[in-house]
Amino acid sequence: MPTIRHITHINAPVSLCFDLARNVEIHTQTTSRTKERAVGGVTSGLLEVGDAVTWEAVHFGVKQRLTAQIVEMDTPHSFTDVMMKGAFKSFTHVHEFHEHENGTLMKDTFTYKAPFGLLGNLADILFLKRYMYTFIEMRANELKNIAEQKNTPII
Repeated sequence: MPTIRHITHINAPVSLCFDLARNVEIHTQTTSRTKERAVGGVTSGLLEVGDAVTWEAVHFGVKQRLTAQIVEMDTPHSFTDVMMKGAFKSFTHVHEFHEHENGTLMKDTFTYKAPFGLLGNLADILFLKRYMYTFIEMRANELKNIAEQKNTPII
C-alpha cells in the first residue's frame, strides 16, 4: 500500500497544534481549496476517539463524500483516523505531534489503497499519490499558519 509522509515544523506548542488538527471547523478552513465541509457525524468542535465525521469535498472536479472515524488517540501526541466509507478502498491517517526546537514537529503518515484494482494502481502512479501529497502538504501549511497566528502574543 502506498504511504505518504509529511513533516511540518510549527512555531506553536504541541497541545495547540494537536487541538487545531482535530478541530472540525479548522479542518474546513485548511481544506477550503477543495470546498470541504462536515455534513454528517460530528460536524463541529474537537474530534475524540470513536467520533466519525462525513466530509463533502470537490476532488478532480467531482463532489465526493468520505466518512472517517478517530480510532486511536494519545492526547496531545497523536491520533489516527481511518476511512469508513469513501472513494478509497481504504486509508489510515496517523497524525503525530512532537516537541521540537521551541515548537512542534507535526508528522502526517497517510497509508491508502486506491480503488479499482489495476486501474486504481495505475492512477496512483500517474497522479493520485502526487495529488494526495499536495493535499496533505497544503492542509499542513494552512494549519501551521493558523497555529502560529494563534500562538502570537498580543501586545
